[in-house]
Amino acid sequence: MDEIYNKIESIAAESNGFVKTSQIEAAGISRGVIKKYVDSGLLERVRKGIFVPSDADIDEFALLQVQCSSLVFSYGTALYVWGLTDIIPHTFDISVPQGENISRLLRDNQKIKAHYVMKGFYNLGITETQSPQGAIIRLYDKERCLCDLIKDRNQIEKQLYVQAIKDYFKNRPDVRKLLKYGKAFGIEEKIRTYMEVL
Repeated sequence: MDEIYNKIESIAAESNGFVKTSQIEAAGISRGVIKKYVDSGLLERVRKGIFVPSDADIDEFALLQVQCSSLVFSYGTALYVWGLTDIIPHTFDISVPQGENISRLLRDNQKIKAHYVMKGFYNLGITETQSPQGAIIRLYDKERCLCDLIKDRNQIEKQLYVQAIKDYFKNRPDVRKLLKYGKAFGIEEKIRTYMEVL
């Protein structure tokens, strides 16, 4: 392997296995070199402006976040990652700030359910953990996920709803944080009711 390709691999290693055209150009590598590596089979184009080394496994969670840096995994997808449901999501639940243009993301990925969040609530509960394949991803913490479930109860599958709430309260819940979030969303009393029942 040559030095330029090693530099591209290094960029990919720091970016969950993906490298964007903008990152390659920022490293002083021309677009022509990218084309040469794609043509020779060393790089694979996975989306417009996004590449992976050809021998890499593609982590769909990480790919979505490379496509949209403001994307946060939420609802059923985040609950699955946190182990609060055993229902394997067939679509990715994502949250983005209200007004965010994600038309290309939606066009490129039919398996997405987008939730647009008011900017005042968007950052509440964002954290990082590993995806099922090991990439570092951004998602809402368990308490935020529970608040989203409770406030949007009528839009959530009953099995997912019941299992997530029961499993959360069974496994050392952070009640203080949950109530703090509940207060922000105006559902603190509903949360207290669940706490009494469970």
